[in-house]
Amino acid sequence: MSESIAIERYTYRERVMHWLTALTYTYCLSTGLAFYTPHLFWIADVLGGGPTSRFWHPIVGVSFVIAQMWMHMVWHRDMEMSEQDKVWMEHTKEYAENHDEAMPLSGRFNAGQKLFYWAMYYGAFLLLITGLVMWFPEYIPFSVAWIRGVAIVLHVSGALITIGAFIIHVYMSVFLVPGSGAAMLFGNVSIAWARTHHRLWYERTSRESGSKE
Repeated sequence: MSESIAIERYTYRERVMHWLTALTYTYCLSTGLAFYTPHLFWIADVLGGGPTSRFWHPIVGVSFVIAQMWMHMVWHRDMEMSEQDKVWMEHTKEYAENHDEAMPLSGRFNAGQKLFYWAMYYGAFLLLITGLVMWFPEYIPFSVAWIRGVAIVLHVSGALITIGAFIIHVYMSVFLVPGSGAAMLFGNVSIAWARTHHRLWYERTSRESGSKE
């Protein structure tokens, strides 16, 4: 079998789900940075101005959480950490240095991808809860007004954590593992790519494909 033959890595539904989550998060990230410091307020101007960004930021934020929940319904089993993932985590230095030959075999998603997924999943709910407090401060009784201050600190903390994870994810997908971005755009990868980066997933997929023929 030719190593260049394409196999399906992501279904159309998975790609729509992923890009909906990514785009809503990116909008919230952009407008959030604009609100965070005056030096970045130009981002809000690009996105329609301060009032427009302020109006859409929480609404798109809720959309991001909904998209994240959809993703969880589809991928949560694939994202469960295994003993193999613990072994993989012991070789993160080799992964960062792009020494694929030294990496343990991984399934459909490696341990790094799973950690990113869980950081974004729990981060989404932290941002939602704290964001609601900031969105509707009039519903917070004066006697517990300190909750607003705590919510702001936690919201910023959640944003910084997810931003860090997001930057690493983009870097890995675009630069460290070429072909990952194209797979999420078009759905397919070559057999050579699958065997190199996700051997256990490739072998399972091959067995399942063979059993259907």
